[in-house]
Amino acid sequence: MLALGSLFQKVKKLEAEESIRKLLSHRKSTQPLSWPSAGSTFKNPDNNHAAKLIEDCGLKGFKIGDAKISEKHANFIINLGAARAKDIEDLIKHIKKIVFRETQIKLIPEVEIIGDV
Repeated sequence: MLALGSLFQKVKKLEAEESIRKLLSHRKSTQPLSWPSAGSTFKNPDNNHAAKLIEDCGLKGFKIGDAKISEKHANFIINLGAARAKDIEDLIKHIKKIVFRETQIKLIPEVEIIGDV
C-alpha cells in the first residue's frame, strides 16, 4: 500500500509541475515580462476586464515619457528605461480619464502609489 501512495504522490507532483509549466508559458505569451512594470495596473471591474477596456479605448502603446501602456497586455504600464514616477502617475490618470469618458466605467488602480510626485 505504501508503494501505491508513493506512486500517487509522484503522479500528483508531475501533474502540478505540468500545470505550472503551462501557466508560466501562458504568462510569458500574454504579459510583457521582459520589461520592468508593477504588474497589473488596474483591478478588473465587475463583469469586465481592465485590459479590454483600455485596449477598446485605443490606448495600447500610448506613452508619457518612458512610461508606456504595453502593446502585449493593456493593463500593464511598462518602463522603457527612464520613466519617472510622475510619468507613470500621469499615464494612470490619463487611462482612467479616457476609459471613463468612453465607457462610464471607473477604473480603480491595483497598484498603490506612495510618496509625493
